[in-house]
Amino acid sequence: MAGSVGGPRILLRRLREVMAEPESAQKRLDKIVVLIAANMVAEVCSVYLMNGARELELSATEGLKPSAVHATRLRVGEGLVGDIAAHARPLNLADAQSHPGFAYRPETGEEIYKSLMGVPILRSGKVVGVLVVQNRTKRHYTEEEVEALQTVAMVLAEVVAAADLITAEPDDAGFRQPRSYHIPGASFAEGIALGHAVLHEPRVHVTKLIAEDTELELKRLEQAVYALRGSIDDMLETEDLSHAGEHREVLQAYRMFANDRGWLQRMLEAVNTGLTAEAAVERVQNDTRARLQRAADPYIRDRLHDFDDLANRLLRQLTGVTLASLSANLPNDAIIIARNMGPAELLDYDKDRLRGLVLEEGAPNAHVSIVARAFGIATVGRAEDILQHVEPGDAIIVDGDTGEVYLRPSQEVIASYSEKARFRARKQEQYKAIRGEPAITLDGEKVALYVNAGLQVDLPHLDEAGAEGIGLFRTELQFMIASTLPSLRDQIELYRAVLDEAGDKPAVFRTLDIGGDKMLPYMNLAAFKEENPALGWRAIRISLDRPALLRHQIRALLTAAAGRSLRIMFPMVAEIAEFRRAKALVEKEIARLEKFGKEKPALLEVGTMLEVPSLVWQLDTLLPEVDFVSIGSNDLLQFLFASDRGNPRVATRYDFLSPIVLSFIRHIVRTCRAHGTPLTLCGEMSGKPLEAMALVGLGLRRISMSPAAIGPVKMMVRSLDTAKLAAFMDGLYDLPDRSVREQLAAYAEENGIAI
Repeated sequence: MAGSVGGPRILLRRLREVMAEPESAQKRLDKIVVLIAANMVAEVCSVYLMNGARELELSATEGLKPSAVHATRLRVGEGLVGDIAAHARPLNLADAQSHPGFAYRPETGEEIYKSLMGVPILRSGKVVGVLVVQNRTKRHYTEEEVEALQTVAMVLAEVVAAADLITAEPDDAGFRQPRSYHIPGASFAEGIALGHAVLHEPRVHVTKLIAEDTELELKRLEQAVYALRGSIDDMLETEDLSHAGEHREVLQAYRMFANDRGWLQRMLEAVNTGLTAEAAVERVQNDTRARLQRAADPYIRDRLHDFDDLANRLLRQLTGVTLASLSANLPNDAIIIARNMGPAELLDYDKDRLRGLVLEEGAPNAHVSIVARAFGIATVGRAEDILQHVEPGDAIIVDGDTGEVYLRPSQEVIASYSEKARFRARKQEQYKAIRGEPAITLDGEKVALYVNAGLQVDLPHLDEAGAEGIGLFRTELQFMIASTLPSLRDQIELYRAVLDEAGDKPAVFRTLDIGGDKMLPYMNLAAFKEENPALGWRAIRISLDRPALLRHQIRALLTAAAGRSLRIMFPMVAEIAEFRRAKALVEKEIARLEKFGKEKPALLEVGTMLEVPSLVWQLDTLLPEVDFVSIGSNDLLQFLFASDRGNPRVATRYDFLSPIVLSFIRHIVRTCRAHGTPLTLCGEMSGKPLEAMALVGLGLRRISMSPAAIGPVKMMVRSLDTAKLAAFMDGLYDLPDRSVREQLAAYAEENGIAI
């Protein structure tokens, strides 16, 4: 079998014969392990399957002691077999017993075997078992042998499923009760949606796995890929998507995935091992899913949904199966329910009938979330197990503001949310009415409100929200949605568009802030494997170690801002020396413009993010060297409390409104004021009215937030007296309390402040 195309094909044909035999499931499984062992020239072949206790149970073996069958069990993550299941990826070891994860089971008699190769048995992207071969001699199995065993494992998955050898989880309709459910999730796109559930079921179940005619299957696959690419091109030309915006950039990146030669080549290779075109698509997608799910970076894992979408579209091309719920069949108040989906799948639905979207998985920066926000679709993600409880047509409420879902809600909940939706509409009208008004307090203090942005789709919000400028433009988002490094021209076009939209209003560009939880799909991920990535090689550290990347970006910014004002800000500066090195690169690029006689920005200001606490104690030396400072409260508080904001166990353990935080920020405010240095806060803290009220009370007069937060925060600012608030807050800074949230909320209520 090693290195041979004929080997796996012969084995697949023999497996098909065994599958057709009128014998018990156990006898067929026993024959299969004998076949695999002989074909792989292995002394042991074993199949471990998930049982009802979610353990891996030795279900058949050739080579180990027969008495161990159905007696040996391993937890997921236990031993080498458990490790394969836990990580859904192959393991290839020349000396398995020397591996620290080896778990010896004396009843199996496996102590005489050295080498081990195991692959997960995957079905619909889930691990249902593990297939293992072993030999007495120490040997490293070839890549061709691993590939062949993965192909066999795919066929085996269907064998054991058809024979009911794997225990299904109780997720069918018989286990569901028609009762109400409240499912907490995470907000991916704001809004309130009341409607009826539409199940999104894009997967096509592949039943024919083994090819009769390999040449025919290769031709079918190539034709289907060609048709898929054409359908995506057609989608990009539709009227709704032909205009520029973040959602179009997402789909451009999606088209690049579809045209990836490596993706097609892997599927063609799978067909050459003896699979049908459909089975090859599923086989490659199982491998992709296993690989991306174990990636450390959330952004890389999010790209899995795009590949899922592409694979499912390709399967529909091959089988002629269309989505059960196309636009023509949608109710007028449709709320789509899915485990996950890609952006193109969402756009298959009529957006005029689409009210909301609920995902079991996903992330706020996933492509489907970006598209949902672009079209104003209320979206909740991480709604755990919703697919176990929902039925088509169920009444459902999606609260995209709080990240909650109400399935089959009571009349009381419906009435409450109907009123909330009406109240939200009235509030939006009130915010719209003061859009052109300044944010001035009752005692005449002006508070400048800016927006945070990252892509072109955000830019119209600048005027819509009534903001005074862009306080933070996250340049890394352009890099994150692209499949390759954006060219100088691409960057210039984006930055020029931002400046065009801003007009006379200020726009602050933060240079590339990658690393930590923000990885680029085309980066060498091996270089970013760190135990504590939030504290590791990221942001300005990468830029200074790879100065060509930063100079490239600075050049694009200077070119785009020719003759106009430009504000550049560096992220995660920990010491003054880092700021000086970064600013020196700006000066080199200015000198380059002068050398070639090119136009420079009419005004150039260079500042820094204040995110690392060490920089706070250098402010007196730093401030004379910078033009402005911006507090990044998310990271600053993460480092202040040594609390990973991406870890759900500790992310909410510490409160923004603690005396520690407020006194810390007050110190920054007072120091910047003493030096006459403009100070802005642009983190999550600024976008909530109560938190923003506290910021104004401790002296901040420039805050930047999401566009949707401008209206509520402006209304709050226009209803408070800063002198009175500051006097009240003087009594809070030295309290030993974990939080002063209740005291501030009570003060706001007593004084009629709109929070």
